[in-house]
This record gives sequence, structure tokens and C-alpha cells, in this order.
Amino acid sequence: MANISSDAVKKIAYVSRLEINEEEVAHFTKELEQMISLAETLDELDATGVEPMTHVFNQVNVMRDDTPQQGLSIEDILKNAPDYEGRQIKVPTILE
Repeated sequence: MANISSDAVKKIAYVSRLEINEEEVAHFTKELEQMISLAETLDELDATGVEPMTHVFNQVNVMRDDTPQQGLSIEDILKNAPDYEGRQIKVPTILE
């Protein structure tokens, strides 16, 4: 079983900008030891010949086909613009 010190838990909390009391330090020390112990048991598995995967489900591209479609007309677009001039939308100046 992994051995995590309370100082390590306090340091993790500090760099994570979390305030924890001594009771929580003891609790999270035990929790982290259990998590690391579980990860260590995975090291014992023989993964020879197992291909790496990026997701637990075998997913393929789930997006729709990219097919061209008719867009909105300039007049319809300008109906939603707060201000426009000619065929261009006017926006506030942000640079001087």
C-alpha cells in the first residue's frame, strides 16, 4: 500500500489553493493512499499486445456530414444587426 504523508496532503492542498483542517488532512491522506494503491494494482496487469485507446467506447466520428447549405441573405443578416452601413455591420471602435 502507498504511503502518503500528511505533509504531502497539506502541500497538495496548498498548491491547489484549498483550505483544509487537520481532520480533512487525515481523511484525504487515507483517500489518496487508497487511490494510489488501486493504481499500483493496475501496474501488475500484463498489457502486452493491448493497443492504447483514447476512449473507453469505440467511437468513430459522430458529427454529421459537412454538406453545403444555402446561407441567409444579406438583408436577413442586417435585420439582426444593431447598426449597419451599406452591406457592412458597424461595431464599436476598440483600438485607438
